[in-house]
Amino acid sequence: MVRARDILRSGAWLTRERIRLVAVAILFVSIVGLSYLLITANGVVDMQGRPLGTDFSSFYAAGTHVLDGNPEAPFDLARQHAREQKIFGASTPFYSWLYPPFFLFIAAALALLPYGAALAAWQAVTLGLYLLTIRGILASSFRDPQSGDPESTITADPLWLLLAVAFPAVLVNIGHGQNGFLTAALLGGALTILDRRPLSAGIIFGLLAYKPQFGLMIPIVLAASGRWRTFAAAAAAVAVLTAASTAAFGPHVWQAFFDSTRFTRLVVLEQGDPGWYKMQSVFAWARMWGASIPLAYALQDALIVGLIAALIWLWRGAVPYPLKAAALCLATILATPFTFDYDMMVLAPAIAFFAADGFARGFGPWEKTALATLWLMPLVARSVAQMTLIPLGVPAMLALFILLLRRSTIQLTLSMAFSGTFLLK
Repeated sequence: MVRARDILRSGAWLTRERIRLVAVAILFVSIVGLSYLLITANGVVDMQGRPLGTDFSSFYAAGTHVLDGNPEAPFDLARQHAREQKIFGASTPFYSWLYPPFFLFIAAALALLPYGAALAAWQAVTLGLYLLTIRGILASSFRDPQSGDPESTITADPLWLLLAVAFPAVLVNIGHGQNGFLTAALLGGALTILDRRPLSAGIIFGLLAYKPQFGLMIPIVLAASGRWRTFAAAAAAVAVLTAASTAAFGPHVWQAFFDSTRFTRLVVLEQGDPGWYKMQSVFAWARMWGASIPLAYALQDALIVGLIAALIWLWRGAVPYPLKAAALCLATILATPFTFDYDMMVLAPAIAFFAADGFARGFGPWEKTALATLWLMPLVARSVAQMTLIPLGVPAMLALFILLLRRSTIQLTLSMAFSGTFLLK
């Protein structure tokens, strides 16, 4: 008799038909939910009195400040909330602006449109970039090394598109009007072209500076693997963004930004004002369980040290590139204490890279189940954490990272054995 453990270990339960059925069901429920939200809205405000796209309202309000000639205003809590209330109504909750001045360029461009059109344009464009990135990952992973042409067996199959669109983090990101699509597209896109176009990859990495908490692991990996051209291009991109922001908004905007980081650290992160259950980090997990702030930081720092060591080993070794890329995506989100469930969009390129290597070399024990679990995780991560104080996304990400390390070790061992056999001959 086949035991459930054996089925989960082998991943035999993960049939194509079952995958399609679950993905279609999630996509259908997501469309119905979003449609209901729109139908019951009063203009651009939902039935609960919140702006449609919730967090996007802070982007739009910040953009209007820029157009008014007050680029430092979004960093002032009172002025930002007053602008949100002016646009959406006096009962509008406060949605803080937590981004560096770089992102004000995009906010200002969006504010040129009516709110509904700006929200739709933001989601459509960034969703398109995300889907192009996932397709690029799959295509590049099956590229013929001699002709350079990608094989069509994966990207010609519409199942990849269904899985990319139905990924539960997509719904979370759309509901919040957030930037998860953009973050996933930048990180995944840069990794897709890193070896073929190192300078372009560096520029794309540099654009991720709009979300600085996601940039810790990237320079470490680039330095450890000797990709100095990419490192320099990324640094140059950040320098250009900084100079452009200073020229456009004035040097005082940087002081306003740095002053605002105190609120971000003390209120949003350490006190968990939005709700620690919304975050998927070791730091938030520790704080939910009553740990002191120093202890929570210590646990997060210990994880960071372990991730850095693992990434250096992976990126300096003869590990298949898709595994290196997947590891960087996972480490990027695991390393920051400040990550919300919509940031789990970064898991999409991680899953795509890992799955591509699995299709190319075969899947090991538990890997299919771990990938499926991580794909489903954004659907339940927030609600489970709220009820049980366990952010399931963290152990799920760590589990896949550990499986990735095991898979990489096996690949290195096989590579060394093959090289030894070849030399003996």
